[in-house]
Amino acid sequence: MMLSLGIWLGGIVLFAVLAPTAFSVLPTRHLAGSIVGPMLSKLHWIGLISGIIFLISSLSYSRIATGDVHALSARNLLVSIMLVLTLISQFGITSRMAALRSSMGEIDNVPPSDAARVEFNALHAWSTRLEVGVLILGLVALYRTAAGFR
Repeated sequence: MMLSLGIWLGGIVLFAVLAPTAFSVLPTRHLAGSIVGPMLSKLHWIGLISGIIFLISSLSYSRIATGDVHALSARNLLVSIMLVLTLISQFGITSRMAALRSSMGEIDNVPPSDAARVEFNALHAWSTRLEVGVLILGLVALYRTAAGFR
């Protein structure tokens, strides 16, 4: 449980460092986005797999330790919400951002007032909010899980 959650949260923290670095080091926003977009998708898949492994491990551990699966424990609910937010981000927001990015071409040449650019920026803001939410929920789940082993 701890390993799967640690991998997921570590990935989010690493992404939070690498993404801004890509935008500050690479010569264009378009090029940085070409790297950061696929990284975010990979992070989401790591999160989805880690979350499923966490839930399977948590349910198994509870069953072995107490004889009941405790499906609605706080840690399981937190990780389930994290999974839902990640699914929304991956299949709703990120996929729409990729489609917009592809339709705009070089994003650096699109005026900030362009409708597609405005929508892209709004989706980016929601993507960031969801990732921060997943991180916060994950930290709480990590604490709850670690506290349960005392």
